[in-house]
Amino acid sequence: MFKILVPAVAALGLVAFAAQSRDTAPEADMAAAPVMGWSVHHEGALAKLAYGVANSDQLALMVSCMPGDATAAVYGDVRIEGARMMQASLSIDPLSGGEAEETRIPVNAPALTGLAERGRMTVEGDAGLFQIAASREERRVVGDFLAYCAPGRA
Repeated sequence: MFKILVPAVAALGLVAFAAQSRDTAPEADMAAAPVMGWSVHHEGALAKLAYGVANSDQLALMVSCMPGDATAAVYGDVRIEGARMMQASLSIDPLSGGEAEETRIPVNAPALTGLAERGRMTVEGDAGLFQIAASREERRVVGDFLAYCAPGRA
């Protein structure tokens, strides 16, 4: 039970943290708060685009794909707003290790390409709608991830 409960509580905390505006938080609180960001990791041929705290299991969103796939699997406690999700199936959630419904998204979906081009993605979590930003370097990382996943690459 704790194996499922602890990651779930941690993920809810991440969603709440991500929903807070950085402009309104006192500077002292920002120094102590974990910094969330975008990163890409590879497990063999599988690429994973993750939004969370670096070098930790604290992730709010993960998108994974194989090279040349037209779609990517989406996991996490937030849902990508405006994305045309497709074919949900039951699988193992890599974030919690428990059963989860796998949702797929086209790798050329405006939500993903917009993150690479404009540095913003709107998501929905328990706290409602909010935007996740990407720095210039993170935008490049997201673009590289999308190029790796692009159909026709194998």
